[in-house]
Amino acid sequence: MNKLAMIAFGGNALLRAGQKGTFDEQLENVERTCQQLVPLIEKGYDIVIGHGNGPQVGNALLRHEAGKKMFDMPAMPMDFCGAETQGSIAYLIETALERVLNRAGIHRRIVSLVTRVEVAADDPAFQNPTKPVGPYYKEKPQDGATYKEDPRGLGWRKVVASPKPIDVHNIDLIEKMAREGSIVITVGGGGIPVIKKPDGYRGIEAVIDKDLASTLCAIQMKADEFYILTDVAKVYINFRKPGEMALDAITVAEAERYLAEGQFAEGSMAPKVRAGILFVKNGGAQCVITEAGQLGNPACGTRIIP
Repeated sequence: MNKLAMIAFGGNALLRAGQKGTFDEQLENVERTCQQLVPLIEKGYDIVIGHGNGPQVGNALLRHEAGKKMFDMPAMPMDFCGAETQGSIAYLIETALERVLNRAGIHRRIVSLVTRVEVAADDPAFQNPTKPVGPYYKEKPQDGATYKEDPRGLGWRKVVASPKPIDVHNIDLIEKMAREGSIVITVGGGGIPVIKKPDGYRGIEAVIDKDLASTLCAIQMKADEFYILTDVAKVYINFRKPGEMALDAITVAEAERYLAEGQFAEGSMAPKVRAGILFVKNGGAQCVITEAGQLGNPACGTRIIP
């Protein structure tokens, strides 16, 4: 049986600093990232891809808000915007990956799934929204939502909950297609957050951490390896301080100790390290945190191992 790898694309796989985010820019960025998957695919790996959608879902919210103000069009809820960006980004990845595989002479089906991810209605995160979304406002809007003032003086910004994912819908189908040789794109942006109701599932205004959602996907389909692609080649301790050191292979125990010491910044590397720990603790062979350009290098990145 081939090895199964879950790969989480970071935000820089889609949009780079200083870019406006045009279709051509994003397609070119994604194609460069997809090119790095070729060595794994040539080794016979089965592949599932997750991705972020931060800037894109923010842009979608802006478009809906502008449509409401200018044309009296109804603004769609956040879960709807998440579904929109899941589909559009998956389309970019599918298009770019197809080009890359054709050039390499590799024939694989690529399948994109708009995926719901279940969260608990009583998750404590709903009592303390922390995830900023959408535009900045000069004055705090009085629309009933939760807003926090940016400490840099940029204005007020809406914040929503970031609940823990508890189930990836259709995970059995995702695993089946991947193990049959298809490359599957799923849990985009952390998945569309839904809660269970008596009559089915309903979307909720929240954002699921994309690395945690990809971790859960990897765990539920019993992936062998988990790759988190970011904008640095390795994880560092004492980052930009005296004694700075890049980490190669670290055990779960070492990773947990570094976390406890505060070596990794929240909102940056800490969530990725936690995701890697969670994956390995649940049976994964290794989690590799690295930049996309290093993926083909056997010694790439920082490996979290049992």
